[in-house]
Amino acid sequence: MRVKATELSIPGAWEFLPQVFPDERGSLQIGYDAAVFADALGFELTVAQVNQSVSRRGVVRGVHWADVPVGQAKYVSCPRGAVLDVVVDLRVGSPTFGRHEVTRLDTVDHRAVYLSEGLGHAFVALEENSVVNYLCSARYAPTRERVVSIHDPELALTWPNDVTPILSTRDATAPTLAELREAGLLPDYAACQRFYQTLRGA
Repeated sequence: MRVKATELSIPGAWEFLPQVFPDERGSLQIGYDAAVFADALGFELTVAQVNQSVSRRGVVRGVHWADVPVGQAKYVSCPRGAVLDVVVDLRVGSPTFGRHEVTRLDTVDHRAVYLSEGLGHAFVALEENSVVNYLCSARYAPTRERVVSIHDPELALTWPNDVTPILSTRDATAPTLAELREAGLLPDYAACQRFYQTLRGA
């Protein structure tokens, strides 16, 4: 198989590892395979928007998500540099609520991570000018965008010791998980599950 799909410990989060084909000219790998994706998740990924960020070493972007429905699923890869990609389960009622999983994305293994609607996303750039590509299931909608603090002790996110996080003002002043939960702004696991079923045509 040219791309291997593996579900991560958080339901709805997947890792995609492509086979790399090197020759004297360089190398080739499949960055996204619709058939492999559909076989693994039971539906095809709708790509409504493709985003690309370029980050200095130490930049942390996140933890971000969008209200469900419609949410915004993301298929994330790193075609230049290296990042530690973080998926956070923010779905109230999920068996893995509050847990996170870290995957290194770089130009060595060319891994990609997919996170379903309702999951939070963040990354830290490990190298200068690291590029991250996102295939997004929905267009950016500012009124539906949410953020939770990367410093929230309830999430217990950790970053490399040799990296000083560089944050936007919005990310640096983000509310905690408890504050968002009290305000009713976190995604609901049952509602997310119903939304996923609509994607599968069920």
